[in-house]
Amino acid sequence: MWRTSSYSADNGSCVSVRFPSAGPVAVRDSKHPTGPQLAFPETAWTSFLQRRK
Repeated sequence: MWRTSSYSADNGSCVSVRFPSAGPVAVRDSKHPTGPQLAFPETAWTSFLQRRK
């Protein structure tokens, strides 16, 4: 299940994030849901979020 990231901007520059039960965290452009996706190991995603604070 995809959800809009809480870090997305209010100007339409949104990303969707998917947290599967197993495997990498997936990220995509909300405006292009069938477009390419990026995949990150959960540890990398957690590190990224910690640096955003």
